Amino acid sequence: MSKLSEHDIEKRLLQFPEWEYYEDALHAEFEFENFKDCFSAMSRIAFDCEALNHHPEWTNVYNVLTITLTTQSENGVTDKDFKLAEAIEAIVEPEDD
Repeated sequence: MSKLSEHDIEKRLLQFPEWEYYEDALHAEFEFENFKDCFSAMSRIAFDCEALNHHPEWTNVYNVLTITLTTQSENGVTDKDFKLAEAIEAIVEPEDD
């Protein structure tokens, strides 16, 4: 898995409006109704993290979840980070059917 160029990252971020790229990482912040909903989302995200064997740096303060994604072994953003961002989006921003 190799580090993506800044151009490739910016192009791919067009599909992820909640996310920003800076300091060699993807960053997003999600606000929930309450702590329980935030923690529930974190629990669901944890299963995808394990499945992808990729783990975010994240913090939770009451109803706000802040996530940073980077691939430590590559010192930057890789496809793995975008796969996890996509899984996270599916949990925190589910499509209305």
